[in-house]
Amino acid sequence: MIDEAFAEQAEKHRHELRVHCYRMLGSFDDAEDMVQETFLRAWRARDEFEGRSSFRAWLYRIATNACIDDARRPKRVLPHQLEPASFPKEALPARDDLPWLQPIPDVVLDRAEEPDAQLIKRETIELAFLTAIQQLPARQRAVLIFRDVLGWPAKETAELLDLTVASVNSALQRARPVLRDHLPPHRTEWAPSGDPTAEEQALLAKYMEAFENGDAPAVAALMHEDVRITMPPYPFWFFGRDVAEQVWAANFEPGGPDNRGDWRFVVTGVNRQPALAGYLRVPGDTLYRPFGFDVFRIEDGLIAELTAFEITDFARFGLPDHLASA
Repeated sequence: MIDEAFAEQAEKHRHELRVHCYRMLGSFDDAEDMVQETFLRAWRARDEFEGRSSFRAWLYRIATNACIDDARRPKRVLPHQLEPASFPKEALPARDDLPWLQPIPDVVLDRAEEPDAQLIKRETIELAFLTAIQQLPARQRAVLIFRDVLGWPAKETAELLDLTVASVNSALQRARPVLRDHLPPHRTEWAPSGDPTAEEQALLAKYMEAFENGDAPAVAALMHEDVRITMPPYPFWFFGRDVAEQVWAANFEPGGPDNRGDWRFVVTGVNRQPALAGYLRVPGDTLYRPFGFDVFRIEDGLIAELTAFEITDFARFGLPDHLASA
């Protein structure tokens, strides 16, 4: 009976712990593993819980320590952090040996209940934030999350991380400038974000139409002049609207070596950002099958950044495993 009560109490915090671990590690898969590790460690230490802090804070303590242990592995990255922008003459192979940053589907974030729902809606779940926070040492990362994202007091944060209040404040002072240096403009204030606006929805509709019609100039026209395009697990990346048009023109060329087939898209959400799930129909097939996700950062009505993840497990994102031909 005690075992069941413990499991039921811990399960109430699964979702917020998963999001916390995801922020710490930049990996949806690792976050899932860390939550299981947290529950296992908590179960083994259940007799040591003396109630001096809340059960929730105790679980956060265990989860954070598990993440700090795990964060000793290489930091999660995106291609633009590895090398200068390029336009390779020949397609470079995917790099499965690199620890790529992973997206988290909004269908998972939408399971949030108070008190964590509002926290998850903030821009601190966007890819830009996840990329920037990965630049911090693990313990600084934890301090910044507890203080600036979750809004915990310095004293409570210090107790959870076995630090002094002075050490917490010092870590936060060191972390904030690093974070600002790696965030794009207009992302230094973490205002709530929600569903795509009407303007963003219209932009996504134009993008889908242009892409499905193989119209490279129309796709490029929806982008800022200094747009950044990354496509993990491929190590190269593109910078600028003109280069983007060249890339799409090569992909759309009928019978060309870079033409994969016909495309269709479904509007979705990833990391609280507008996104499209891309389905590809290769020559000879009758179905459009999962290929990946285009995740957009939209500013002033144009695409400022496009991150294209090659992911095929669409069920995890609450999407169908194929689309029929029209």
